[in-house]
Order: sequence, then C-alpha cells, then structure tokens
Amino acid sequence: MAFLLINRRMESGWLWTDSCSHLYPQGDPTVCAQQTRNHACQRAWARQEQHGMRLHVHLISDSTGETLENLAKAAIAQFDDVEVVRHFWPMVRSEAHLDRIMGEVKSSPGLILFTLVNVDLRASLERRTTALNLPAVAVLDTVTDALSRMLGQKAKARPGRQHALDAAYFARVDAIQFTVAHDDGVAWEDWEEADIILAGVSRTSKTPTSIYLANRGFKTANIPIVPESPPPPALFRLEKPLVVGLTTGLDRLVQVRRNRLLSLNQAPETPYVAEDSVKAELAYARRMFADNGWPVIDVTRRSIEETAAAVIKLAQDHRA
Repeated sequence: MAFLLINRRMESGWLWTDSCSHLYPQGDPTVCAQQTRNHACQRAWARQEQHGMRLHVHLISDSTGETLENLAKAAIAQFDDVEVVRHFWPMVRSEAHLDRIMGEVKSSPGLILFTLVNVDLRASLERRTTALNLPAVAVLDTVTDALSRMLGQKAKARPGRQHALDAAYFARVDAIQFTVAHDDGVAWEDWEEADIILAGVSRTSKTPTSIYLANRGFKTANIPIVPESPPPPALFRLEKPLVVGLTTGLDRLVQVRRNRLLSLNQAPETPYVAEDSVKAELAYARRMFADNGWPVIDVTRRSIEETAAAVIKLAQDHRA
C-alpha cells in the first residue's frame, strides 16, 4: 500500500469521520448515535478526539490509478484545513486483491473513490462498502453515461484503455527523451525539431515546465537567457517551433534565487541575487521577447501545471 498524507489542521466546519459515512459538525458525537453500538465507530470517535480530524480516502483502480489520483487532488484542493490520508490501490483486477484492500478499508474507514470496469468486481466492491455503511463513488460514471447517450453506444469495459501502447504513447516517449536531451540550452542544433522552446532567465521554471509539456507529448527545449552569454543565433531563425518567453516578478525571483543558494550552502550575497542585477536580467529578457514577437507568460503566481496549460493553448493556436 502506498499513501500520501497531507498535513493540515481542522479548525472548524464539517468533518468526515474515519469510520462513519456521515458528515457532522465538529464536536457533536450525537450524530453518530445510531451507530454507537458499532465498535469501529466508537474507536474512530476516540481517535478523532485524540488526534483531530483525519479523512481517509481510498483510491481503487483497475489500472494505474492516475485518473483517480488527479481527480482526488482536484476535489480535495477545494477544501481548506482538512487532513487527508490517501490510500492508493492500483491494478485491482481480482477478488483476492479486493479482499486484501477491504481489510485495510475496515481498519481505516472513509471515502472510497473507484474506477473499476469489471462488472463483477465492481458489484463486489459496492456490496462490501454498503455492508460497511461507507460511501463509494464511481468517479467516471457521469461522464461515460453522458458520452454513451450522446454517441449512442455503450462504453468498452476495458481497464486502462487510455494507457494503450499506441502511436500517441510512443510519441510521448519520444517527446520526453527529446526534452531531457535538450535542457538548459543543450543541443541547440536540433531545436528545429522541437514543438516548443521555452526561454527565460534562471529560476523561471523552464525545466519542470518542459518536462510537464513532454509528458503531454510536446517536444520541448529550453534556453536560459543570460545577458553575459547571449543565446545562439539559431534561436532567432526557427520556423517550426513556438518560442515562449517566461518571466516573473523581481521580488519573487530574488527570493527564489536566495533560497536556491542557501539550499546549495553557497553565499547568499552575489550578483545572482543582487536586485539591480536581477532587474537588468529581466529587462534584457523582456526586450528580447518583445523584439522577436514571442508570447510571454508571467510565472510569478502560476503553478507548473498552470504555466504548461497556458503554453499548450499558445501551441495549439500556433499550429492552427
């Protein structure tokens, strides 16, 4: 079993007990009155009194579980001050495997999110969770039902079809290999083969954004913009790739660079973090972006995913 624990403290509002399938206000155990004879519920209440609120979420999938993981993260992010323990159960394709999982579910009751296409296995899970009085949500049902009605056909009951080893899969592998080999200005001679080139001063998230884009199938190279070492002239003659400039706020960039130096046990007072020097770097990069008509994304308050989403939209428009 693998799980991810998000440490947050519950202060007020609604709680989900880790053994009862009820939502109830904090500090009110009477809502569980109907289940006080249930020994598991009593233990759960005692744990909650001792440790504060903790929600167990079991993610059960017959494939890699990536879809479930992303959906769970997106949903949990909508709630503040909640401590969540996520139990991750991928590649569940047998009754014996489900038996082992249900043993863990009984010891750590909570919300069950699942994607199981096998009818018998799904029915078994739903029967067991009903017996335990625990909520179980088939997260893709609403979408597949709507698609089935619109398309006039039934969904194929095959696990992991989105992970098929098809042409798109191998194209994504190629994109990852290309991106890793063209990080930080390396192998600029091959840039014409790229889909996207990210340019920006140091610590503007070029590399992680490039890797994220590669996982979405985009061959991505990146180049640091350094006034003392201008990029190769080939950057300004590219025809196929989309070149995107990444910039950020001055204060934020200085802070990130200082933290970087401290993590490397290096002196925190160098031109690399001097405000005037950093300001000049940003101005130099912005002039370059403007002179060449490259679109610019400010990453100051963007996550890697948000930056990548903006780049992908630009790439789609570029291809059109």
